[in-house]
Amino acid sequence: MGRIDGWVVFVPFALPGERVRAKVWRNDANCSHADLLEVLDPSPHRIAPPCPLFGACGGCQYQHFAYDRQLAWKQRQVAELLQHMAGIEHPVQATIPSPAEYHYRSKITPHFQKPRGGTMGPVGFLAAGSRSKIIDVPACHIAMEEINAALPAERERVHQAAAQKKFRKGATLLFRATAHGVATNPREVVEETVNGLTFRFLAGDFFQNNPFILPAFLDHVAQEAAPGSDFLVDAYCGSGLFALGLSRHFRQVAGVEISESGADWARQNATANDLDNVTILTAEAEHIFEQIEFPPGHTTVLIDPPRKGCSPEFLRQLLAFAPHRIVYVSCNPATQIRDLQPLTDGGYQLTTVQPIDLFPQTKHLECVVTLVKS
Repeated sequence: MGRIDGWVVFVPFALPGERVRAKVWRNDANCSHADLLEVLDPSPHRIAPPCPLFGACGGCQYQHFAYDRQLAWKQRQVAELLQHMAGIEHPVQATIPSPAEYHYRSKITPHFQKPRGGTMGPVGFLAAGSRSKIIDVPACHIAMEEINAALPAERERVHQAAAQKKFRKGATLLFRATAHGVATNPREVVEETVNGLTFRFLAGDFFQNNPFILPAFLDHVAQEAAPGSDFLVDAYCGSGLFALGLSRHFRQVAGVEISESGADWARQNATANDLDNVTILTAEAEHIFEQIEFPPGHTTVLIDPPRKGCSPEFLRQLLAFAPHRIVYVSCNPATQIRDLQPLTDGGYQLTTVQPIDLFPQTKHLECVVTLVKS
């Protein structure tokens, strides 16, 4: 993002402080969008991206940006969202870095469009700035090495299937790396080990896909969730990463999941790890806290919703339950910060804002926000 006489112009792949030549292709009511044509005065933090597809493939946005500056930029991004979206001036902690800057993703999902005349087109990811064009990606610099080793054979398989006219439409492939190899079937049961706990789930289901940072991620969430609370409610528990991973810090833990299949995996994982203090409940979205009997004044509620954030109905239920602490984990700080307003209006004070870099080389980040009942 840059400015011309105070007017905001978004220029992908330009770095902070650079002077560039750009071509505007769209004007909106309060900003313009442009393509980068030339870097006139480069940033001292501009580096050579290692991937030859960088700039064409839409998967990464920051490979040309020194990693320490990526971390600082993400910290600033969260601070600006707080200020502009919620009117909150609050310190934002330095971004927790990923131990692996490349080859960290344990799951990727390349796409391809309908083959034409038995000929397969590109197999990869959406092109930068496009909603339909696919860039062929024979290897991915942010995917784990095991996935890159498995890519050639799977790409050959779909090319052969296309030649035999087996595809009537496009499709999405799955590659999930685990300790036992790379799964390509979404229904295959896989395992991931985090801080000595084993989690089993379906390869196509959601699970945090940077295993290198998960120990530090869990440690920070525990540090924020445990003080002053004997009980934990994990309100979007999935297969149980937080409910199980934080259980040693609490007398009792209740994981709540609206998906019966997700709740079943969490129950199996709690049993397999001998966690007697963890109970997994299934609840409808409108009645998340109905079965919770923990005293609210000694309870922390952990929420990790989808990118769209929390529904107004969920936030009303949360405020009615009135826990001692709320720890809000999000992969979309914009919707997370939007949800802060009803929580602060409802009597909660913001205490900690912590970005965590689960997604190096990209614009995405995870953010953990802690609120305490006033």
